[in-house]
Amino acid sequence: MPKIGDAGGQEAYRIGGTNFTFQGARLDHLVATEYTLVTIAVDTTGSVLGFEKDLRKALITVVEACKKSPRSDNLLLRVIKFSTGLGRDGLEELHGFKLLSEIDPNSYPEFVPDGATPLFDAAYSAVGAMVEYGGELTKNDFLANGIVFIITDGDDNRSRMTPAMIREQIARVTREEKLESLVTVLIGINATYFRSVLEAFRRDADLTQYVDVGDATPGKLAKMAAFVSQSVSSQSQAIGTGGPSQNIAATI
Repeated sequence: MPKIGDAGGQEAYRIGGTNFTFQGARLDHLVATEYTLVTIAVDTTGSVLGFEKDLRKALITVVEACKKSPRSDNLLLRVIKFSTGLGRDGLEELHGFKLLSEIDPNSYPEFVPDGATPLFDAAYSAVGAMVEYGGELTKNDFLANGIVFIITDGDDNRSRMTPAMIREQIARVTREEKLESLVTVLIGINATYFRSVLEAFRRDADLTQYVDVGDATPGKLAKMAAFVSQSVSSQSQAIGTGGPSQNIAATI
């Protein structure tokens, strides 16, 4: 995996063959023998205007819930936002793979809705970084599995990557033994109109499941936060079994 820098407790990497970069905790700072990698990619495009504050609150709720998990010391979390309003790549990493003890979710900046939706690029970054960093852990004798959440309210309309490219990254997990298992969850919020398109994306990219939250109300977003934190817990508990968690709910 191309390593492009070192900053204190984090190292910078590039996903091979792309300009996408990410940060990951230095391996010599990790004291456990097994880790579940968690990535949350959040849509902050113009269409989330009106519920962006509740969306950020849901993200904070997820992180705080994970901090209370008995497995919190075995979780490494990465959070990214996606929107063409964020710059050339349409992606912004709030932080790379970090121990929960080092994360203050209340410091996450307010979401500023703007731009179009590079959904495929966000999914590729989420999965690609997971696979690359998981492979680095595995190579260094850590046991690792992963779970990805991609939260969006609409269809892709501005990406360079394709569902087939995302499918190939997921296939590498098994073919190259990058992770013990990987669960990938696409979550639609306020996306009823796009449901068939998002379900087609799930199939084409070989994501594990699509979950439709429904309307972007505070109550539904709170349920989404509970679903994400419970799914993280289930996948973390599944490590060492040789496969993904069987306890992740199909609906919210």
